[in-house]
Amino acid sequence: MAIIITDECINCGACEPECPNTAIYEGADDWRWKDGTKLSGKLILPDGTEVDADAAQTPISDDIYYIVPGKCTECKGFHEEPQCAAVCPVDCCVPDDNHVESEETLLNRQSFLHNE
Repeated sequence: MAIIITDECINCGACEPECPNTAIYEGADDWRWKDGTKLSGKLILPDGTEVDADAAQTPISDDIYYIVPGKCTECKGFHEEPQCAAVCPVDCCVPDDNHVESEETLLNRQSFLHNE
């Protein structure tokens, strides 16, 4: 399952540099599939969606830091636990019940994002 940043976020930014997938962005910032990954150009995501990895995507939140679910692997393949949650001073990085995924799915995503 992906991690979500709740409204309790104080916008400290501690989580952003910890994400190995560059799935965390400051509120109102555009995001791209290529950010922090080996993806580029037009490609098909594991769910079958066709995207341009270089194209700017609409921010998920305008107010607080946010996590792109399609890039979040809960740090599987990198760390024992989600690093955003480990460093968050207010414990606002929590499992996202709307994006429940198996460990296999998360590891496959990690492999896809980093071409491993």
